[in-house]
Amino acid sequence: MPNEADEAVFHIHNVFKTYRMGDVEVNALRGVDLDLGAGEFVVILGASGSGKSTLLNILGGLDIPTSGEVFFRDHDLTAAGEQALTTFRREHVGFVFQFYNLIPSLTAVENVALVTEIADNPMEPAEALRMVGLEERLQHFPAQLSGGEQQRIAIARAVAKRPEVLLCDEPTGALDYSTGRLVLEVLERVNRELGTITAVITHNAAIAGMADRVIRLSSGRIIEERRNPVRIAPADLSW
Repeated sequence: MPNEADEAVFHIHNVFKTYRMGDVEVNALRGVDLDLGAGEFVVILGASGSGKSTLLNILGGLDIPTSGEVFFRDHDLTAAGEQALTTFRREHVGFVFQFYNLIPSLTAVENVALVTEIADNPMEPAEALRMVGLEERLQHFPAQLSGGEQQRIAIARAVAKRPEVLLCDEPTGALDYSTGRLVLEVLERVNRELGTITAVITHNAAIAGMADRVIRLSSGRIIEERRNPVRIAPADLSW
């Protein structure tokens, strides 16, 4: 367990995750060690099957490791039961996925309000939508919005409860280049203005330039970890 002097907000030590499919065992993570600091922006790279999503799910309390330690501050997520994990997710974590998971029958502001109604210290839904540049779209339904606008609503929904951690699984995967770049600009702004630990998993190596730190996974192991001397603005990324 990290001590009080440790700056890591997340502390992951020797984490293994094994799934059983019939008679076959799939080793999704194999001895992963990782610390995440307050306000850090991390990009996690790797091909399909490298363990990226499994690692994200464990960070977010959606899954627990087969063995190893996972601490978020003084929360032992390895030993936590389902109720404790649900509380952890509700109080500390925002999720953004490749597909937006908006409710079609609700407006943009109503989709965001779903989260603020269960949070302890939320933003106003309209404030969260202003933060992602959609203050003119409050009353629009998802079907009236572009893919990039829907993803920005999903980000607004995730950040409206002021999470300490924002976990993003291929957030630009369904978007074209120019739209994806707008979404990355929103994530960078959230990280900078709210101080939210932001972890983005992607197969797109060009996105790595905007991170404080880059983690590369292969076959369930961290094979590379590096810090960027300078973070590149999303507007200057190209792929």
